[in-house]
Amino acid sequence: MKNTKNSIPDDIYAGFIRSLFNDPAILLIGAFCHGLMGLLTWYTSGESIYIWLASAMLAAGLYRYFGILRGQKVGPFSVEMARKWELRYLIGGTLQAFFMGMFAFVALVVKPDPFGELAAVAVIMGSTVTIVGRNYGSAKMVAVQTFTVVLPIALGLMLKGEYPYVALGLFIVPFIYIITRMAGHVREVLFAAISQEKISARIAERFDRALNTMSHGLVMLSPEGRVVVANSEAAKALQFQRPDRLLGRSLRAVLMRGVAGGLLSYKDVRYVETQLTRALGEGRDRKLQIRSNNGRYYELSARAGNDQLGVITFEEITARVEAEERIRHMARFDSLTNLPNRGWFHELVGELMASGDGSRHCAIVVFDLDDFKTVNDTLGHPIGDGMICAVAEKLARFASDEVKVSRFGGDEFIIFFNRVSGEAELTALIDQMFLDLQGTVDVQGHALKVQLSAGTVISRVRETDVDAMIVKADLALYRAKELGKNRWCLFESTMDAEFRSRQTMKADLRSAVEQRQLRVVYQPIVALSTMRIASCEALCRWDHPELGAISPGIFIPLAEEIGIIADISTFVLEQACAECVKWPESVSVSVNLSAKDFHSRDVVEKVRAALDQAGLAPHRLEIEVTETALLDDKSSTRAFLEELKSLGVRIALDDFGTGYSSLSYLHTLPLDKVKIDRSFVIDITQNERSLILLTKVCELSRGLGMLVTIEGVETFEQLKLLAGAVDPDLVQGFLFGAALTSTGIDTMSNMTWPFAGELRAAARSQG
Repeated sequence: MKNTKNSIPDDIYAGFIRSLFNDPAILLIGAFCHGLMGLLTWYTSGESIYIWLASAMLAAGLYRYFGILRGQKVGPFSVEMARKWELRYLIGGTLQAFFMGMFAFVALVVKPDPFGELAAVAVIMGSTVTIVGRNYGSAKMVAVQTFTVVLPIALGLMLKGEYPYVALGLFIVPFIYIITRMAGHVREVLFAAISQEKISARIAERFDRALNTMSHGLVMLSPEGRVVVANSEAAKALQFQRPDRLLGRSLRAVLMRGVAGGLLSYKDVRYVETQLTRALGEGRDRKLQIRSNNGRYYELSARAGNDQLGVITFEEITARVEAEERIRHMARFDSLTNLPNRGWFHELVGELMASGDGSRHCAIVVFDLDDFKTVNDTLGHPIGDGMICAVAEKLARFASDEVKVSRFGGDEFIIFFNRVSGEAELTALIDQMFLDLQGTVDVQGHALKVQLSAGTVISRVRETDVDAMIVKADLALYRAKELGKNRWCLFESTMDAEFRSRQTMKADLRSAVEQRQLRVVYQPIVALSTMRIASCEALCRWDHPELGAISPGIFIPLAEEIGIIADISTFVLEQACAECVKWPESVSVSVNLSAKDFHSRDVVEKVRAALDQAGLAPHRLEIEVTETALLDDKSSTRAFLEELKSLGVRIALDDFGTGYSSLSYLHTLPLDKVKIDRSFVIDITQNERSLILLTKVCELSRGLGMLVTIEGVETFEQLKLLAGAVDPDLVQGFLFGAALTSTGIDTMSNMTWPFAGELRAAARSQG
């Protein structure tokens, strides 16, 4: 805050006024000198007025002296007190200056006296010196005393009337400006010095605060290697009460104090001192990480500073080190089982294989839990995770310096044996593992049976690498799964050839789909009442340019594996709609969509686009949905089926009676037809129970307003029995021939099967 009257801050103004009350003894000396001059002038002139002036100057001086003494007793001034005491000071100073000016005027004009004139000049000149030196703190006092002291003597000289005296009087007048300006300059210099000192003090205070609130210790060393600055954290770490206790100590002394405080071990002192001293000497930064005796971690940093000062900081980094260790552990170990993950396993095995005898045999075993997806789907992922942990705990018992166990992800584990004597030892090891792993585990009250499949490979170290062994073990695992699971297989060279052939077939299939080289054939679906084609099922066929016809049982799973089954569904759907529109209106077409087609709403748009593109009436298209699609996501699949139903498309449940068949499908889904799987038909001519079951399913479906198609009719005997006992709406099977081309369906659409009469006769005889 500024003092408006002085244009300086209040605290500095109060300090200036307080300075007026310093050293009162000078005033006392001046008062006696002024009084003595007055008495001497009376003595030489004999004029009594000088006695009165001597007494007045002495009294004014004493008044100022005692006034200053009283001001000194007050102590530090506030701003209001400073203004009050400045006024008192002005009164005393004005009185003293007035009587000195009167003494000079009287000596020059009123009662001239040669000695008096000389004495007056001496008093005035001596006083003007003290005006600046004593009163610079108050501009008012300087102005008042300057005018009161200098103006009377200048006026007295000019009143003498003689030219030299007048010139001398005029010459003295500018001293009024000089004195006031000198006092102002002194005040400005002191103000600038005080302001700079305050700024420096604030900077020093901020530096001290910053230094002592740092989270780490800091010491600064002089070029001689002695501590010149230290903060509180450094003192605390080194067990000093105050930072100044470190000043003047050498770096070695500080480090030895760190030994006493447990910050350093004695064996580390020489190394730390050497490294830090070298870094400071070479003007480069250096960081050292040390571990204290109590297990804490510290980081020491050396930095070359300005003015050849070296800076050494040290901070505790235990939390950071532990966090880095946790991150490193997370990067290397599986979070669920705490086994090495894929990347860390690969690194560990790579190091083991790179060392030792290259002619030794090593082995890798890949384990996979059988039907683990069922556990997750039926009991939930937390139970599945518990099962994974239980298996991991059993596998971890086999781990050692020579045996590395890892979870590769999901339900897959892998084990590396750094040294095995041959296939016999490996077989014994894996058999023992299977024996130890299989059985039941309890997970949150659920008794879960552990069943695994495994693939393994054995090879000389110098002849292989980690990645190649894993690929071969995976191929052996795949073979074990194909053979019925719950077993293990050793890699054979034929597996690699089969794998390569499979990969080639995948590439060829992808190319065939992209270039629309597949074809669609149609299996007739015959109405039992007319024995004529009422519909047909669209079937996809692939004729490989080198391998010939590839069974759908082979290429459809491949398409699902490589993610192009939806493209095949789109192709079949478009082809079926385009061909069906050419057939008689009494013939419709049925297209089977895969479970993956129902993973998004695109299936609805796909069907709509195929109908629009072909111009086919929606009621002539039937979409077959499998139970697998319903199991994946029943709620979303139902929503998509209802949207398809709203288009006018008919919906059929395909392969009913297989897998996880549920009667709830029949009344909760928007179905028009149920297609009963061929497994119900195979033995109906020999097994009465099969016939009864088939009959009841048909009655139930028909009672819910759905048509019934029975698949897999291969003999006339089966057809006669179905017609007499079950009476389905539609039948389908090899009895009616192989799948036909679109032209074949068109040709046979008006044909009645020749055994229709025989079938009706058989029905009449049974009736």
